[in-house]
Amino acid sequence: MAAPQVAPVETPDIGEVPGDERLWVTIVWDDPVNLMTYVTWVFQRLFGYSHAKAEQLMLDVHHKGKAVVSSGARERMELDASRLHSYGLWATVDRA
Repeated sequence: MAAPQVAPVETPDIGEVPGDERLWVTIVWDDPVNLMTYVTWVFQRLFGYSHAKAEQLMLDVHHKGKAVVSSGARERMELDASRLHSYGLWATVDRA
């Protein structure tokens, strides 16, 4: 009886990640409308961030013009951006 034939398994390079599985981010942009205290409150409410974390992100938005507020799968980031829009914040989704 012959031994079973085993085909070698091709393993992808660790650096290769299919496009749909790459990390995405939600970015909040500075605007002249929303108060800093309101932006901090929204980050706490939507993402469950501590006051200190939410305030630091708000300060990044204020001083740097933007901040990454969440990261993950594209669909989740689109949902986060939509939720931020419902609170009147300017948010976009991009690849990490």
